[in-house]
Amino acid sequence: MKPSWLQCRKVTGAGGLGGPLPGSSPARGPAPARRAFMAPGPRGALGGRGCRALSSGGGDYRSHFAASVTDPERFWGKAAEQISWYKPWTKTLENRHPPFTSWFVEGMLNICYNAIDRHIENGKGDKIAIIYDSPVTNTKAMITYTEALEQVSKLAGVLVKHGIKKGDTVVIYMPMIPQAMYTMLACARIGAIHSLIFGGFASKELSSRIDHAKPKLVVTASFGIEPGRRVEYIPLIEEALRIGQHKPDKILIYNRPNMGKPVGTPDAGAYFRVLAEHGVAALFTAPTAIRAIRQQDPGAALGKQYSLTRFKTLFVAGERCDVETLEWSKQIFRVPVLDHWWQTETGSPITASCIGLGNSKTPPPGQAGKSVPGYNVMVLDDNMQKLKARSLGNIVVKLPLPPGAFSGLWKNQEAFKHLYFEKFPGYYDTMDAGYMDEEGYVYVMSRVDDVINVAGHRISAGAIEESILSHGTVADCAVVGKEDPLKGHVPLALCVLRQGINTTEEQVLEEIVKQVRQSIGPVAAFRKAVFVKQLPKTRSGKIPRSTLSALVNGKPYKVTPTIEDPSLFGHIEEVLKKAS
Repeated sequence: MKPSWLQCRKVTGAGGLGGPLPGSSPARGPAPARRAFMAPGPRGALGGRGCRALSSGGGDYRSHFAASVTDPERFWGKAAEQISWYKPWTKTLENRHPPFTSWFVEGMLNICYNAIDRHIENGKGDKIAIIYDSPVTNTKAMITYTEALEQVSKLAGVLVKHGIKKGDTVVIYMPMIPQAMYTMLACARIGAIHSLIFGGFASKELSSRIDHAKPKLVVTASFGIEPGRRVEYIPLIEEALRIGQHKPDKILIYNRPNMGKPVGTPDAGAYFRVLAEHGVAALFTAPTAIRAIRQQDPGAALGKQYSLTRFKTLFVAGERCDVETLEWSKQIFRVPVLDHWWQTETGSPITASCIGLGNSKTPPPGQAGKSVPGYNVMVLDDNMQKLKARSLGNIVVKLPLPPGAFSGLWKNQEAFKHLYFEKFPGYYDTMDAGYMDEEGYVYVMSRVDDVINVAGHRISAGAIEESILSHGTVADCAVVGKEDPLKGHVPLALCVLRQGINTTEEQVLEEIVKQVRQSIGPVAAFRKAVFVKQLPKTRSGKIPRSTLSALVNGKPYKVTPTIEDPSLFGHIEEVLKKAS
């Protein structure tokens, strides 16, 4: 059965889902929606206190961290009083069957209510909740809490009208526009599960995610804007549905107004303009963005025309920030630049500079902060022995994980237990390698698997290899991350061509680059490959990825005894020298 395609055409104000949309009605407008979620939390409403549970009482970092690991029930029970609950929990922590931990057993809350409604009830309805500033489209909007609630409530009504209820799954395939935020909050408001997919992902990748999530509804936009080009989303979705197995009941389209051609790529002064124009006190960004500014404008001449008197702190995350980029940022922005580290699985930072708890604003270069209260971080060797300071090992977190961390994998709890908790029983395996210094600062050095971090996007090397191997001329390949001054890492393919092919290496490269772009998308940033006679492998047929990664990046590497033909490493070195 083909899905039904719906459209939202009416656009008001800042581009919100305003007006009488299909399925909206006074009964599902903002006021009734507010009444439906107005019940005061039994543990107390916000009361204007924000998320200050960790810093209330004036204690320092050490006392808060110690409390979080020695008595997590009391620590998080107190913290949870800062938000609104509809039903109180009967037990703060249920940890009888680790790693399957339950927090706030039988408690009930709504995240949309806590994100919007409670602020309005505390007199902040006219305060700005979101500033939307798109240099690529030259679009700006100030969205208040009241305006956000109106849009979210109307969209929640639309979802309910079209059959979405608590527990249903919704896929969101949209660009970074306010409507994507409204859709996420609308799903949370009615208890639906949402899966957010990077707007612009190729049809094959989109199809696999739809098949996995099995959504009842897909919410999308008519198009997205990337620097220099417009990306039509509808053809991508149509192709994804054609090649996929799962067919959602309906597709809800936000019909964006025609913006014409994109304004263009923002110059290196765009960040400085945003900071100055909006009086920003703190900025959270990825090191890739800083590298891009430095590449275009090494002396930050474009940024010097802006006054940053209110700017106090620059936070970076998403990938490891190299020391050179960190020091350049300090020099240019003239504020503390603080790196921190977390993972999709954890939902919040594992390590950070908790400056609100008195931690230093000038930590040593290369670190990613200290363990955030709730995360008991340790560095172990492969035999589960705790390593001494500055010894490289496996970064793990002693259980239980704090509230907000993942509690499972979608429809695969066995994989959840096997992947993250079996190698180091009693600990969460971050699968990252690094070390801790004498003062407790954590240094995250590398990923231990084959995931490549390309400009903050985690791309599977295996997925790229699969795409390349689908090309008829390539017999074998291995993809590793090559260090890149702009993107952090970019994928480099080591390819073995089939014998007897009648084509050039240049032509093959052009075709496999196109192949990867079509199957994974431009986000993979795959452009380079070298052609070798054979790949080194262990006797069990495994590719020594860490060794190849070190070789490709010009670092010392060790050839293990299990490699069948060690001479291949020398051959690959020669090929790389010629290619460079």
